[in-house]
Amino acid sequence: MKILPRLIAGLVLLFCVPAHAIVGGGTPSTDGVARSVVTIVGSRGNFCTGALIAPQLVLTAAHCVPAGADYKIVEYGADRQPSLQDVKAVAIHPGFNMQAMEAHRATADVALLQLKASPKGKMTAAVSMPSIPITVGSRFTIAGIGVTVRGDGKSGGTIRVAGLVATGRPGTLQIRLVDPVGQGVREGLGACTGDSGAPVFEDKQSGPAVVGVVSWSTGPNGTAGCGGMTGVTPLTLYRDWIVQTAAKWGMGL
Repeated sequence: MKILPRLIAGLVLLFCVPAHAIVGGGTPSTDGVARSVVTIVGSRGNFCTGALIAPQLVLTAAHCVPAGADYKIVEYGADRQPSLQDVKAVAIHPGFNMQAMEAHRATADVALLQLKASPKGKMTAAVSMPSIPITVGSRFTIAGIGVTVRGDGKSGGTIRVAGLVATGRPGTLQIRLVDPVGQGVREGLGACTGDSGAPVFEDKQSGPAVVGVVSWSTGPNGTAGCGGMTGVTPLTLYRDWIVQTAAKWGMGL
């Protein structure tokens, strides 16, 4: 796609301005699970998070990559200046429903990006499914590049990691996560703008694995915003589609 100069300028601002804590706190990281995290930008000005799950394959949320736009992956040079790398193809799960996602209802909010080249300095993450049964209090880790201050795009672009716990009635269709201290009632850790599509990790015997993607967030007590609840689409029903789509593109998982 043709990248306008103002988009490049915006990316320089977005990814070079240091950020403080994410909503309620959060740890900047370039190691561990953060090494699989990538930034996705669209020609319509949106940005999301994804996870590298094969050398040229990124997992993200379906609502991050709607049809009618072009998408790129942000890479960094030795001087930490951002550059844009091509996305070869996009696959959205056929069961995805945007209206359901916007209403915070369960849907197949899962998509894959086929890259033209492997991102530099990244490691692939294993893809799995949440341990069953998922119980209230089960621990998960999210890693994303979203903003730390709602409405301030300059506060995004840094990979941050947060530990959250399951609440409500977690299951195979949707998992709702909250800060273990704030419990969704007081402002705390949680996904925000730009964290959509972020990988949700669970510790496995073989190490951390991606078991879901971030779909939506709320402020405390279900208000609009961030720092309250983080809605996750688990991969339980969708891992087979991910594996099959990757195979069609000549990639194994």
